[in-house]
Amino acid sequence: MAKQKGRRSEDGNGAEAGSSSPITDDDLHLFNEGTHHRLYRKLGGHLSPDPDREGAHFAVWAPNAKHVSVVADFNEWSRDAHPLHPRGDSGIWEGWIAEARKGSHYKYSITSHVEDYHVLKADPFGFRHEEPPATASVLWDLDYDWKDGKWMRERGERNAASAPIAVYEVHLGSWRRDSNDPGRMRGYREIAEELADYVRELGFTHVELLPIMEHPFYGSWGYQTTGYFAPTSRHGSPQDLMYLIDHLHRNGIGVILDWVPSHFPSDEHGLGYFDGTHLFEHADPRKGFHPDWESLIFNYGRNEVRGFLLSSALFWLEHYHLDGLRVDAVASMLYLDYSREEGDWIPNEHGGRENLEAISFLRRLNEEVYGNHPDVQMIAEESTAWPMVSRPTYLGGLGFGMKWDMGWMHDTLEYLSRDPVHRRHHHHSLTFRALYAFNEHFMLPLSHDEVVHGKGSLLSRMAGDDWQKRANLKVLLTYQFLQPGKKLLFMGGEFGQWSEWNHDAELEWHLLDDPAHEGIRRLVADLNRLYREEEALHVGDFDPQTFEWVDANDEEASVLSFLRKRPGKGHSEEPPLLVILNLTPVVRDNYRIGVPRGGEWTEILNSDAVEYGGSGRGNLGAVETAPVSRHGRHHSLVLTLPPLAALVLQGPGGTDSGKDADPGESHP
Repeated sequence: MAKQKGRRSEDGNGAEAGSSSPITDDDLHLFNEGTHHRLYRKLGGHLSPDPDREGAHFAVWAPNAKHVSVVADFNEWSRDAHPLHPRGDSGIWEGWIAEARKGSHYKYSITSHVEDYHVLKADPFGFRHEEPPATASVLWDLDYDWKDGKWMRERGERNAASAPIAVYEVHLGSWRRDSNDPGRMRGYREIAEELADYVRELGFTHVELLPIMEHPFYGSWGYQTTGYFAPTSRHGSPQDLMYLIDHLHRNGIGVILDWVPSHFPSDEHGLGYFDGTHLFEHADPRKGFHPDWESLIFNYGRNEVRGFLLSSALFWLEHYHLDGLRVDAVASMLYLDYSREEGDWIPNEHGGRENLEAISFLRRLNEEVYGNHPDVQMIAEESTAWPMVSRPTYLGGLGFGMKWDMGWMHDTLEYLSRDPVHRRHHHHSLTFRALYAFNEHFMLPLSHDEVVHGKGSLLSRMAGDDWQKRANLKVLLTYQFLQPGKKLLFMGGEFGQWSEWNHDAELEWHLLDDPAHEGIRRLVADLNRLYREEEALHVGDFDPQTFEWVDANDEEASVLSFLRKRPGKGHSEEPPLLVILNLTPVVRDNYRIGVPRGGEWTEILNSDAVEYGGSGRGNLGAVETAPVSRHGRHHSLVLTLPPLAALVLQGPGGTDSGKDADPGESHP
């Protein structure tokens, strides 16, 4: 941080602080109008940049305070030893403390004008905090020698809409524990090499970390954030996290961070009721209290709060080299009546339920992020039919790069939990997605939310006996990778964990000793390879040219078939991929299916293969077409469809033969 000499305020207040302040009058103006998006450079505790001068500058926003001081281990936690001084009418209190050192533990002591309220608060802009349950901030720097220059120069291609993006979602505290002490969580550096090797072996392109910002309650998985500028100390220092990200980058793996601007906890040391007033949150509980999570909601209409959140987003991207942010609970931000009964919410100025301030904030967020870092991705967890979530703001959209397809996840899991004998009555659950698949830039998630709160694991939710459950899971995973859209899979799903996710224990790694579970993991690795290598499966993830039904209507047999194709003019010569799903445990011999090209079609993936723990039924590697019309096409294949399985066949190169036969033709 470059040292800047601040100007003395006109009213004389803060003269002592201003003489050594890095905060200029311009900073104050931008802060109060909500357009300062690097506030972490000015507010919080900052060590002296001058090697010949020890100490640190502290600054905190507390406009309704009558007294603010730094209490710390270097002053025996005295309220009177190191008072801060107000900087004009900006609401900021600041001061220089020569006794402060790197590693000093501190809080802000705040006495409010409101009813003489007094409280100790952690630093909202602190770069490090004590390991919970302790709650003090730790004076720290962000120095780190990054070695991921090659990744950073090339990551725009890795994060592009046309790139293969397959995300492995990880909760660091429960991915792997210490083998000698299962109760001990491993550090960022300890995890780095093993995680990188595992993800690279499986072929995922990115890791998404559940929120690693500091949070007091471990059981919140990071979604109840108090430290919006600090990684949790449960796994080590800021530099340790930087090492983990750096190591993943050097292994060709991107890193996305789950970020939570939708709500925050009410713990006394946190942001709530910060200076004796509702500073960060809305005062009216109809707007400021979240009934689902019993947490507080940011006041998106307040300039300084918007600046705080925008600064947090840019901070993680810039100082931790992150490749994107997954923004949590966007739906709860968009709707004023989200999870509220009639009378428990306040309509907007037009009488509607839309949260206009949150909408404005989200648009500004995405404009700032993409304007500064066009090579990253902003991903919305948004579960409603809100239009144009992943469309540019200049077109009226929210400006995200992608949106989670929660509808696909819900419909598909519900379908596969049904007994196959009943599936023919619910065939539309699988075909409905095609009606909206390209309305947004979708990511298909099988996330942590689907394996908690009594839902069971993905495997346990599948229908049938143990063999059928595993077969259904393999169909689910194959269907996910072959549908248009980017992919996300929560840890444990890749090898078929039986138990619901437990954040207090590591994954059931012992299951990989069972060939049936190792087979699921091997299938996921092959799906990732296929997704990366076949441009038809990723270049046009958001392009309707890449998807075409062959037969969406064979509900009686519970069979689904479609084509994936390379998009764009000039690619008609490239071989298409044919995907067929048999969603019953019945082997279907002599199943005829129409295809766009004559010649040999090669079976390049079969989820029922023996190496995946299947029965080994299939088509002996390749099938030749016959000049028999089916599904409106001149050529057709006669296939064996394995039980509860997905097939992928690659067609010959050449030009599609057209679709001029009678689409209503029956099986010959």
